[in-house]
Amino acid sequence: MPEHFNATDPADESGSNASSDAVDTPKADPPSPSELPTDPADIQQWLSDQPWREITRDGVDYCILGTAHVSRRSAEVVAGLIDSRQFDAVAIELCPSRHKLLTDSQQWQSTDLFALIRQGKAGLMLANLVLSGYQKRLAKQFGIEPGAEMRAAMQAAQQHNLPLQLIDRDLGTTMKRVWRSLGFWNRLMLFTGLITSVFSRETVSEDDIEKLKEGDMLESAFAEFAAQSPALFNALIAERDGYMAARLRAENPVVERLQPHRVLVVIGAGHLQGLARQLREEQADPDGISAELTHIPPASRWPKIIPWLIVALITAGFAFGFMRNADLGWNLVKTWVVINGGLAALGAIIARAHPLTVLSALVGAPLTSLNPTIGAGMVTASVEAWVRKPNVADFETLRDDVIELSGWWRNRVARTLLVFFLCTLGSAIGTWVAGFSIIQQLS
Repeated sequence: MPEHFNATDPADESGSNASSDAVDTPKADPPSPSELPTDPADIQQWLSDQPWREITRDGVDYCILGTAHVSRRSAEVVAGLIDSRQFDAVAIELCPSRHKLLTDSQQWQSTDLFALIRQGKAGLMLANLVLSGYQKRLAKQFGIEPGAEMRAAMQAAQQHNLPLQLIDRDLGTTMKRVWRSLGFWNRLMLFTGLITSVFSRETVSEDDIEKLKEGDMLESAFAEFAAQSPALFNALIAERDGYMAARLRAENPVVERLQPHRVLVVIGAGHLQGLARQLREEQADPDGISAELTHIPPASRWPKIIPWLIVALITAGFAFGFMRNADLGWNLVKTWVVINGGLAALGAIIARAHPLTVLSALVGAPLTSLNPTIGAGMVTASVEAWVRKPNVADFETLRDDVIELSGWWRNRVARTLLVFFLCTLGSAIGTWVAGFSIIQQLS
């Protein structure tokens, strides 16, 4: 490989203020997609307007390209680099499940909504749709599919018969580790951010999207984010940096027949600095790192104990009320049913659920709140999916419908998930409000 493309880390020795693993490349007018580099020396010009790092590790040269997932320019550069035939393999920031989602347009149609609700995965699906809808709304604004740079990498790698490496951690594992690592307030912050993204209609310019790939801006943004929630930053960003670096090391051993071995790594720009640092510095066994970062930590006991304590207190309150006199006891029961069931039913009404679903919320929430193993949202979402069974068209248009706020009520799948969320939220609020009301009546 030519000297200028054989990356080391000169800043480590120079002591300059530059990023320790950055390649100092002069700014130049970026070439058009038709001007593909025919010589390795031209690659630096091709990358002149992109955030990137070069790392040599164990005899393998890694060109790490930071992208924006809704950037047209990112997709063009990825395709151009692979078409240059200067790389022996392509690694992308996808896990097998997200790779399947990008390549299998029929995946949503085969979703068993009842199974998701029974398995307690409705919340995860709802979060995925919220994030997908926000990203796709930006992509629609710029006329480009979300994940276009990943599709470009997959298509170009297939065209040139290059190995495609899926190096990111499974999304479900990441979400579970995120949730387990956060305390109550951080979970609330994450939850609030997801909800805000549904209602936000902020317009983002394409220049702003491209600026997201400037290393200094990203590093500053994430530093501020880490200060607000180090646990969230660690699970969402830092852990995945370490995991992806480990997978690269495990999947790219030095093989004589592939020398020189060059790998193009396509990742979101937010992972650029962390991945480069991990790939350069980490010495532990990569398989051990992967195993450690995919382990799901045990859940805290308190989230399991608190609901049962609430049930015990409410039940004791009913018993104490009836011991004092029957009228007080029945008033306490009435308070519990009206507030808990009423707020759950209100959630169903806001979700524009079927009248039978609203009735199931009114009747079921006071009972499910006394049984922590069954949630009000599970019951009402199951009823809604049964009464208004989603059809194939609902699954086909699901990801497009959730781009707009009205689409969450128009699409039967999305509306069922709204019923799940709003009834769960209404019942949870009702439990606390009714509980405090019962205590006041007893005092």
